[in-house]
Amino acid sequence: MTSTVASRWAPTTVALLTLAWMVAVLATLWWWFGIGLAGWADQHSGQGSRSADREAARATLVLALVAVGGPILVAVAAFTGRLVRTGAVYLAVAIVLGALVAPVAADAYRTQNPPPPPPPAPTVCQERSGGDTRCPGG
Repeated sequence: MTSTVASRWAPTTVALLTLAWMVAVLATLWWWFGIGLAGWADQHSGQGSRSADREAARATLVLALVAVGGPILVAVAAFTGRLVRTGAVYLAVAIVLGALVAPVAADAYRTQNPPPPPPPAPTVCQERSGGDTRCPGG
């Protein structure tokens, strides 16, 4: 018969993982803010670069991963420690955050990995019927 009493380590583990998740989100936001300031300075100095956009996209993807992955990790620890309601709450938080950051993460992924440029248009000179050619050199 299994007991429904939570393990002794579970509340402490959930609290520490929650704290670590909050610190990770704040650190990633600080990194993202720093990239924004550097991009703003580059833009106003006339030396704007595309590398700042890619770095911001990378930071956005990391922020999305940390924001959603943290509650999932805490939920797993809570379910393992038999804290079912706590695990359900963190799982719900992960689902809501995942729905909110999915469009932003998709846009950041497209910025990080742009599609290849379309092939160039053909530049072959075609002779028209009637013998009239408007080709250069001929």
